[in-house]
Amino acid sequence: MNKKTFKIGEYCKGGIIEVEITGKIITVIGKDWDFSTGSKKDSDQSNAKEFIRGTVESTDGSAYRKLYDFLTDLTTHYYTEKVIDWIKTKTELIPARSW
Repeated sequence: MNKKTFKIGEYCKGGIIEVEITGKIITVIGKDWDFSTGSKKDSDQSNAKEFIRGTVESTDGSAYRKLYDFLTDLTTHYYTEKVIDWIKTKTELIPARSW
């Protein structure tokens, strides 16, 4: 399983996006920042509370669009692309079709 935590902060609802990839299943989790452990990016946010979760299969023809739409609800286009770029390095994500 591949897992990465993006501590984005004020440009993200809750401040944290966590991505877990298990086989072909991609799970994106939105978490609230846990200020009891600190407010800096190097603070331990492993116990942050989850408030939303989305799952998509990488072989789904619309996987890119589903991830993009889900992530842009949580953060800006810039960070959405950063998260998706990381996902592409860990799994074969079918790109969005251009018509």
